[in-house]
Amino acid sequence: MSTLPSISDALDEKKVTSVINKKFNNFVPAFYKFVSEWVISAYSNFKDIEMYMILIYLVNNNFKFFKKNGIQVDYNTFYKDKTLEIEAIKIIEISRDLQMPKESVRRKIIYLEKIGVIRRIRKKIFIDRSAYETVQPISALKNISYLVSISSKILKQENKIPNSFSSNEITDTIKNNFSYCWYEFYKFIFSYFFRWRKETKDLETLCVALLLISNASSSKNFIIQDIDIEKWRKRISFADKIGLNSMSISDITGIPRPTVVRKVNFLIKRGFAKMDQKKLISLNIDEKIFSKTQKIQEQTIKEISELIYKILNKATIN
Repeated sequence: MSTLPSISDALDEKKVTSVINKKFNNFVPAFYKFVSEWVISAYSNFKDIEMYMILIYLVNNNFKFFKKNGIQVDYNTFYKDKTLEIEAIKIIEISRDLQMPKESVRRKIIYLEKIGVIRRIRKKIFIDRSAYETVQPISALKNISYLVSISSKILKQENKIPNSFSSNEITDTIKNNFSYCWYEFYKFIFSYFFRWRKETKDLETLCVALLLISNASSSKNFIIQDIDIEKWRKRISFADKIGLNSMSISDITGIPRPTVVRKVNFLIKRGFAKMDQKKLISLNIDEKIFSKTQKIQEQTIKEISELIYKILNKATIN
């Protein structure tokens, strides 16, 4: 006979947010690795991040359906079928939810049909197996599991939870509760990337910016214990002593070098990056920019805390 879960075992979202803010430097390298590699992977599929967003938006509607009807689907079950049927969705709904122009959405949907990624039969939409495997989150699952595992260890050190979890334990938890966890995952992804897109104007520029900040936050010169978010903001622009050249950025992201140059120039002009005499690019966020984007960062921490605590609660209570 199984034991009923205890209410006292549940983790409070506010505790996660508090610990992340307090030990931001321990948390943030894994976070920026996760979001940076996710958007690079998204670009690699169609050389168009927004098109990939439309595809996962369609997939996420299945997770919404499962959640609405109290259905729990594990990872292996979800990916075993050859096609995925999606409830009928209007172009205007996708445009509204993804904050994209209606005609842009229409063109991308037509292209996805043209290359055989999706099929529309009357009011039904079917996603082809090849595309279905494209959205199978092998790398994303690994990175989010590592991020949640790191978070659990920090929470354990702060006596907020009784036990920490390994990456493998978190991966098993997510796979066993896949439809629930990945609905929450996509909810975070859409909110995060579209919120920052307002600042960078497009997702490819954001992709370059995230690579720069991931490079800075993981610098060996910047691995100092117990730096809170306020100290991190003051020091992050000086963390990367080397920088990246435009060719390296192009090689890592897959974005053509001329496009990278344009995106870098935009980031420099907006005050997010700098270039030295050797044409090496690094992060350069001054107090004015941090002040302007502080609310965005605070919302990000709130939402990633929500995702982490929901996954950890599944791991703890289950």
